[in-house]
Amino acid sequence: MLYYQTDNKDFILIHGDTMQELPRISERFDMIFADPPYFLSGGGKTIRGNRVVSVDKGDWDAVRTDEEKDEFNYKWLSACRSLLKDNGTIWVCGTFHNIYSVERCLNKLGYKFLNVITWQKEDPPPSLTGTRFNFSAEFIIWAAKSNSSKHYLNFDLMTKINGGKQMSDVWKFPSVGIWEKRCGKHPTQKPLHLLYRIILACTHEGDTILDPFAGSCTTGIAANLLGRKFVGIDQSKDFIDLGLRRRKEIDNPQIAEKMLRKMAETPDEIMVIVNHCRKELKTLMIEKGICYLRAGDSKGSLLVTPGFERLQYVLLHTSGEDCHLFRLKTKGHFQIWTKETLEKYGFSPEHASYYVVLHFDKQEIEFSKQPNLKQRINTYRAKIRPLSDFIGLN
Repeated sequence: MLYYQTDNKDFILIHGDTMQELPRISERFDMIFADPPYFLSGGGKTIRGNRVVSVDKGDWDAVRTDEEKDEFNYKWLSACRSLLKDNGTIWVCGTFHNIYSVERCLNKLGYKFLNVITWQKEDPPPSLTGTRFNFSAEFIIWAAKSNSSKHYLNFDLMTKINGGKQMSDVWKFPSVGIWEKRCGKHPTQKPLHLLYRIILACTHEGDTILDPFAGSCTTGIAANLLGRKFVGIDQSKDFIDLGLRRRKEIDNPQIAEKMLRKMAETPDEIMVIVNHCRKELKTLMIEKGICYLRAGDSKGSLLVTPGFERLQYVLLHTSGEDCHLFRLKTKGHFQIWTKETLEKYGFSPEHASYYVVLHFDKQEIEFSKQPNLKQRINTYRAKIRPLSDFIGLN
């Protein structure tokens, strides 16, 4: 049953049982993201906020037999396959409790396996039994509709946001942040950054995404922030209302911009050093593959800004315009050169005795977002900014 839709129909919520609602949908989707029941609610305990709490989510997540898991997963995965465009892909989350059943059913239905992503959580709650290693990972199967599907992967973008190296199938970042729970809590809520990366990896702006277990609508929030359309289904009115509250938050442009920036961030996000230089100097820097800036203050101290260890790109500009992006030869690496050493390379430094020197590859990198670098006096000061300020939102 249709529960809510925006005026332009880019965010649609359906209230009901997924098994009954999926066959009623006539639209075809570019991507499906599913976070189905893991079937792990069997009286276990964990620690949250220094308190021992139950990990039970509800009857919908109760432990089931292998046969019951297979029957459930086969049914909804079969319905989803009918709704997936020929070249679309599906992502399904799980742990060992359910992921083997999902794999069996995907295989029987003729899906084509592409990857199994391991999401390693940086902040997992501790295990209380003392008899096992701590559970710190979830798995996400990525599959195409069939062996003949020509699926899409934004390989270049994924490589850029991974610092110029091919992205691996192990993704490391935290669970849901407090800033994502302002409107309420969901027991299995996924972090926006997870959906940010998945959506950018395999869809284009304007594509439509289905989430058959929408919960608090993380998929829908990320989809809309990235210019995609969303259809979500959930049987819980409370969860749908939570998702709706979250969606209405981003009707405020200031909140939307802030959330877009935050969901692009990770603790290991690749950073860019942004440096103004005169046109002639910029040309020489590009020719030599060398960027330099003054080291420290007038007292001779050197202050390394937090984030420097994640520095992997340099962006050169002149008064906020004519920007050029290059990849550093070594991540987080710099040298200290004297004025005299720079002069040997053809430079004419005038303002200090020592300089921070960064070596970069001379092949220029295209980027999609024209940055706003005109900030009065700060236009001319070197600064470190996340790579997502320049690429990654198309």
